[in-house]
This record gives sequence, C-alpha cells and structure tokens, in this order.
Amino acid sequence: MSSNTDLAKSIRNILSLGIGAGLLVSPSVAFSQDDADEQSAERTERIQVTGSRILREGAEAPSPVTVISGQDLIDSGAMNIGEVLSRLPALANTYTLANSGRFIGTAGVSLLDLRGMGTSRTLVLVDGQRHVASSTGSASVDTNTIPSSWIDRVEIITGGASAVYGADAVTGAVNFILKRDIQGFDATATKGFSEHSDYENERFTVSYGTNFADNRGNVAVSAEYNSQDRLNALDHPWTRTSWSSVGYEAFNGFPRAEEDALSPNHPDTYSIPNTGHYRLSRNGTANIGGDWYTFSNDGQVRPVQLDGIVDPARGQCQAPCDFINLRQYSEIQPEFERFNVNLRGNYEVTNNLLATFDAKYVRTDSEDYGQPYFNFFNARGNMQRDNAYVTDELGQLMDDAGAQTIQVNKMHDDVGRRFEENTRETTRFVVGLEGYLTDDWSFDSNLVWGKTELSRANDNNVIIPNWLNAVDAVFDGDGNIVCRDADARAAGCVPINNFGREGVSQEARDYVATRSLGTSEIEQTVVNFNVNNPFLYDLPAGAVGFAGGFEYREEKSSSKEDPFVAEGDTFFNALGEVDGKFDVAEVYGELAIPLLADQFLVQDLILETAVRFADYSTIGNATSWKVGLDWTINDELRARFTVSEALRAPNITELFRAQSQTFYTVNDPCRATNLNNADPAVAETRRARCAELGVPDGFDSTYDDATLEGRTGGNAELQPEESTSYTVGLVYQPSIVPGLSVTMDYWEIDITDTISGLSAQRILNECVDAASINNQFCARVDRRGANPAEGEQGEITVIENFALNIARSLNRGIDFEVGYDFDALGGAFRTGFLGTYLIDARSYPFQEEPDEYTDFAGVLGDAELQARFTIDYVRDNWSVGTRTRYTSGVDLYSPTEMANNPNPSNIMDYGSYAVTDLTGTYRFDNGVRLTLGLDNVLDRGLPKNTTGTGAGSAYYDNIGRFGYVRVGYSF
Repeated sequence: MSSNTDLAKSIRNILSLGIGAGLLVSPSVAFSQDDADEQSAERTERIQVTGSRILREGAEAPSPVTVISGQDLIDSGAMNIGEVLSRLPALANTYTLANSGRFIGTAGVSLLDLRGMGTSRTLVLVDGQRHVASSTGSASVDTNTIPSSWIDRVEIITGGASAVYGADAVTGAVNFILKRDIQGFDATATKGFSEHSDYENERFTVSYGTNFADNRGNVAVSAEYNSQDRLNALDHPWTRTSWSSVGYEAFNGFPRAEEDALSPNHPDTYSIPNTGHYRLSRNGTANIGGDWYTFSNDGQVRPVQLDGIVDPARGQCQAPCDFINLRQYSEIQPEFERFNVNLRGNYEVTNNLLATFDAKYVRTDSEDYGQPYFNFFNARGNMQRDNAYVTDELGQLMDDAGAQTIQVNKMHDDVGRRFEENTRETTRFVVGLEGYLTDDWSFDSNLVWGKTELSRANDNNVIIPNWLNAVDAVFDGDGNIVCRDADARAAGCVPINNFGREGVSQEARDYVATRSLGTSEIEQTVVNFNVNNPFLYDLPAGAVGFAGGFEYREEKSSSKEDPFVAEGDTFFNALGEVDGKFDVAEVYGELAIPLLADQFLVQDLILETAVRFADYSTIGNATSWKVGLDWTINDELRARFTVSEALRAPNITELFRAQSQTFYTVNDPCRATNLNNADPAVAETRRARCAELGVPDGFDSTYDDATLEGRTGGNAELQPEESTSYTVGLVYQPSIVPGLSVTMDYWEIDITDTISGLSAQRILNECVDAASINNQFCARVDRRGANPAEGEQGEITVIENFALNIARSLNRGIDFEVGYDFDALGGAFRTGFLGTYLIDARSYPFQEEPDEYTDFAGVLGDAELQARFTIDYVRDNWSVGTRTRYTSGVDLYSPTEMANNPNPSNIMDYGSYAVTDLTGTYRFDNGVRLTLGLDNVLDRGLPKNTTGTGAGSAYYDNIGRFGYVRVGYSF
C-alpha cells in the first residue's frame, strides 16, 4: 500500500516500475488502465532505467536492456537465481553450482559473466547501488547473497556502463531491483527430486511487511533457507562411465599412413568409453622390469590385466583391462546450504523527504570433494627393496629386475579424499535519503557498507615430509615395523603400508594428514549523492534532462593462509596471501537533449550523453563517457545508437596478491609425440628451440599427463582495462498487432589493455615458436637439467605466470527479442523469445598483434546461437508456463588449435541442445497456492563424454528430469 502523499507516489513509481526487455512494452511487466488513471492525478510518472540515472516519462530505454521478472527466476527447480540467470543467452555459465568447485575457495559461488568476457567485467548492482564482493580481492558478487523472494525484476544492460555506475561495467551491468512497500505475509516451501539419482534440494522462504505511522512508513522482514545434496558422478547413469583417449594405432590395430597424418577421418586419438589409466590405481601400480603390476587390497602383487584396447604410449586401456575410473572423484553437484535474513524499510520524514534503510545477513556453506592425495610418476612414490611391507613375491620380482626401488603410482583413497568446506558470511547495510528539492529537482543520497567473511577448510591435506617418513618403513631389531628415520620416530611417525588399501591406520592418517585453514575478509564502503532534473530547460523539441552526482568508494580485501601450508610442505597449493585496499572519488554528469520533434520521419530525436571522472588511489585519474541517439520514427518504430568508453581498474588481487602455487594441465611441445603431430613447419622451429633449451633429442616423457607446478601473483604496475562499446538497435511495435514487440540490437565490445596472464600452454608454445629462446616466455619456464636422480632431463618443473596489460578481447553479436501478449482460450497468454547470435568472440593474446587472435565464437562456452522461449497462460486461479532454452552445436577445439592440429580427436563437437521446463500453479481463494514443476521434461541427456562441470559445459543439465512441489501461502 502506498501512502497518499505526492512524494510516496512519485518516489515509488521511480524505483518500482520497470522497462521491458529493451522494449517499450514488456511482457514481464504490465500496467493496468486503472493504475494509469490514478497516477495521472499525481506527479508525472518518471521511470529510472538501468544504464541512465535520468528520470523519464514512459519506459524509454536509451540502451539495450533485457528484463527478467522475479517470478521467472523462481519458476524453476534451480537452487538459486544465479543458476537461472546463467542460462540466459547474454550470460555465460562461468560459475554455477555445478562448476564452481574448479578453483580453491570458489565452491558454492554463483557469479555472473555477461557476454562471457569475465566475471570481473560484469558490474552487479542492487537497486542501482554497488554490493560488497564475494570473492577475495575482486568485485564479483555472489548472487546467493540477494534475497530471491524480494526480487521484482532483473535488468541487464549491454555495453559499457561505467559513465553512469563507475568502473567494472566494461561489458555491462546487471541490476537487481527489489520490491518496495512490501505488505502482508508470504511463505513458500519447495522440495525437489531427481529421477536418476538420490539428488534432492529444498527451499523455504517467509516474508512479512506492514505500513505504520498512518501509512507514512513501511517495514518488511524476510528469511530464506535452501540446500541441496552432493551428487557424485558415479551416482548418476549419465556420468558414471569413464572416458579417455587412445592413439590411432592402439584403436585401429595398425599404424596411421603418413598421408593420413592430417586427415580428419584419421584422428590422432579416439575418445572412447570404459577407458582409463592402467599405470595408476587405488591400490598402487608399479613398473617392474618393464612389466606393470598392481596390488590386492592386502598388498599382494599381481600383474596388471591388459586385455582389450591398450595404448602404452598414453598409458590408457579399455575394459576388461585394469584401469582407474577417475570420475569417482568428480562431484557433479556440491553440497550446498544457504540462509539469509533481510530487513528493509522507509519512512516519510516530510512530504518531500523519504528515509530508507536496508540490512541483511547471508550465510552460505558448501562442501566440494576432490581427488585424494596421489603420486603419479613422482619420487614421493619410490619404495625401497628393504621396505618392511615388501612381500616375498614382490621382493623376488624386484631382485629379478635388479631394482633397488620401484615407483608406486597411486590414488591414496586410504588416506581419504580431499575436500573443501567454504563458509561465507555477508553483512550489508544501506541507509538513504530520497526526495525533492523543487518540483523538478529530485535527489537521493546513500551510505552503503558491506562485509564478506570467508572461512575455508581443506581436509585430508597430506604433509609431505611426514608421508615420506611414514612410507619408508623398516624392521627394527625386535622385528617391529617402524619408520626408518629416528628423528621421525621420536616425533610420532606411524608407518604406512603403501601397497594395497589396508595399510593406513587411523593413527597413521592423523600423522600424515592435516586440516588446512584459510580466511579472508572483504569490506566495502560507499557514499554517494545524486541529483536529477528531467526538465532542466526547454528546447523547441522538448525538455533537457540532467542527472549528476558524486560517489566515494573504499574497497579492502585481505586473506590469511595456513602458515604450515605456506611453507610448501603439504600437498595443498601454497597460496599467496592478499592484503590491499584502494579508494576512488568520482563525479559524473548525464544529459538527455531533445534535438528534433514532430518532423518527417522524426517523432523524437534525443541525444544521450554522460561522462564520469574518477580519481583512484592506485591508478590515478580515469575518464569514462557515453554518447547515444534515441530516434523515435513514429508510434511503431524506434531506433537507438550508443557508443561508450568504459574502464575496469585492476582489482586488489591483481595488484597485491603474493606469489601462489598452482598447477597446470599442459602438453609439453618438446615431447616427440607432440612434435610429430604438429604442422611440419611448426615442428621444425620447435625442434630447434627445444634443443637450445637442453631438451634431448627423442624426449617423450609422459610426465605431463599429470599437472605441472606453476606460480602466479599480483602486479602493482597494472593499468586499467578500457573498453569501447557500440550498440545499434531497432524497436518495432506494430499497431496492427496489439501486444507485439520486436527488438533487434547489434552490439560490439572491444576491451584493450586486458589484464591477462596468458594460458600456461600459450607460454610454452610461444617460447618454442620464437626465433630464439631469448624471449620473455622461455624466461618463465624452468626445465630439468641432466640429473637422473631428479627426473628425466628436459621435463618442465615450474611455469611462472603473472598478470600484464597485454591482451585484447573483442566480442560482437546481435540480440533479438520478440514479446507477444494476447487474450485467448478464456485467459491471457504472455510469450517471449530472447536470443543472441554471436558473430565474434576474439581473444588477442597480444593487443599489439591485431592479426593474431583466436575466435571462440562457436566453441564450447561461446555458442553462436543461444535462445530462450517462454509461454505463460493465466486463467482465473490457474497459471501454467513453459521455458525452453536452446544452444547451437559447438566445437571442442578453437580455430587456432585446429590450425596447429586439424585432427586431434574423433570427438570434435557437441550437437545442438535444448531443454524444456514446465510449471503449473493453482491459487486457492484462501491464499494458498500450489505449484508443480518439472525441469528437463524430455530428459535431455548430456552430450557425449561431458559431465557438465566445466566452464562452458555447465550449460548442459547434469541432473536430468527433475520434479518439484512448491506450496505457498499469503495474506
């Protein structure tokens, strides 16, 4: 309920009414004639559009804006709103629940990535205000922190919005508009079930709001809880099968002809099911005298079964051989729990002054399980002949082979799988004043403070020195098995039998494994003041609109890592700590200037301009600007054009993070196998450089089957990224078809000085593709010298990778949307079709080399065509809806990769993919409502060999047909 004052009417219209999906009329927001009649007696309705702070008459969008209603976000079995938003054509699936555990400390987060150009380049706002980040040292906001039951709509603007909102909006902004003046009670309970597994989720919400002080004030409180089960890949029929690759000769039984070396019909490898490593196992596997052996659970040695397809070069084989299914260590959904409580209110201090207040507390807990501690062609797996656990049979094999040591490759399930527990707590307060200075001049001022605290625990982290002491077990003089090292025994060393799966006691596990802890804290403070006058002065074509203001923002971020881990003595990455802060003071101005009106082919022509000046404590002065043209041709047709320059200042992690240990999956270009598969001209250059690096001729060590160590860190000399964005669009609303709206917008985003660390593979390739090894890339790679005790000469030991302003990103595409609302069959239909056609997704590793780039358009994660089609039907107390999302087929290898090797695999792409969800709701007259939903109605499976947990493959549903029941009650 609104109060009866002018202020309440006008302010709430400004902040509550929305624009529609880049259209003049939205299928997501409807206004009745009664509403319009009532408001005509009040101040002229003015709407603030995301992408501009100028209040306007009518829903005019100067820039392309997509609008999703709050109801659309909850009409799904998805666990959170980020899951739903990431399925929109304009957003990438970079961080969803399914794939968030790819990195340390990120399990459970849901971050938005507009245009797939990076989560750090998408600005997330709540009611037009900045929100404290959820990831250490960044500006990325976890959508789990936003109360889903209070979302009125989400507005997504394409192109640089830095001139209006400040840094980080280089690809655009996502603005969550929350409901105002909440009245009454509402509660929901949702329970969901999977058809193919025991996976379940649940969600509960409760909200209550009321007016007070003769309707001059309103206060509301809400609480939400949701959780989901952990789902292991082996517990789902779509993901339990092990897939791996074998070479051409192993698969076909004969070598590939030389003339077929580059033929797509004769690929290098074949990815096939029921295949995996045979040189690695849960019980331990070792090569003795040239033959492979494994162990029973109790440590008895036996030969590895090598029937079926066997590829010795890659160490892969297909059942019925002995191979390990690594998918047992893959979680396709993490365990996740979320709780939040929210408070918001407003009070009319006077007829021209409104005070507002928001507060919230959010806690999320997630668990993500990974692989256990392992040794794979590593000296940590070396066992000596006099080891107390060497059986007579194993000892005889070693003696026959003349081996004093053997190397045991093993996934140490007996120690326990490593798993990560993340707890995030977010607290945020917003205090504001809104009102009118005069009839035309309005203002708002806000103080925003937020803090995110993260606690991370990594369990079953093996202490390497303790492990080496424990597995080096011998008999003492009394026939007891003890650790060989006397100092280790004195320190409590407990011996471990490294053969089989029954050799680790609880005491030994306590000795070799630890729980590593890490904490971080992010704090944000924002103060801003904005003024607005849509009628600054009159021109012949209409009134000039103005908005301006200033903002001061301070960001702090710090992290503390386990000091024991920082010493590098555990299997867990030695992470560099973050400790930094910056502040920025900004002023901005925005004008809407009517140029022409009521002319031939020009009903209205408005020039949009904005400029923002910023002074950073880290990078100094920076300027962003925007110029646009809004051309209403007639009542049915409208065109819009914008060009803008935005910036992203380097974040705290990029500037201040200490060196961290990481691990890379790469293919050493100096391996003979890789040289033989490369283009002949490329191979010739690489052979020369590899020789200069000291790599022996014929070097073909399979050491790079395992991940290789890397080091990353911050760079205090970084400068801001800059983007130039262009949009050109048409809006068509034919009077002959009432309720129909069609939009089409071309967009282009060109980011220069992109902060990038290159890929580890690119560093290796650039090193050996250069004219000599005296280059910046070879300087980042350490290779092993001629020391057999350390490993094979030529193997890479460390890859260094630090961020620089060296890259460029260029994405171009076309957004299109059709909305058609009509009455039929005794009810009302609302339909929407939203799509994006991606023309280019170019990544330039070096911006100074404009002819050298990789175009990822059409590659996994950057599909050429994505679309979403919705139909909703309402009749009396009934409503039903359907949501279908579609993506075109994608390649699994980029054009650059294909140019270097045109036939890497038999699986080169995934086909087109579509999933349809259904919902149905009945609203009882007593306030009860019942919803039944079915996601993935047709049970569309995963494409080929994916688990749906990658940065791009998370688009594909890895749960399958999923039903849910929701019961709600309101009064």
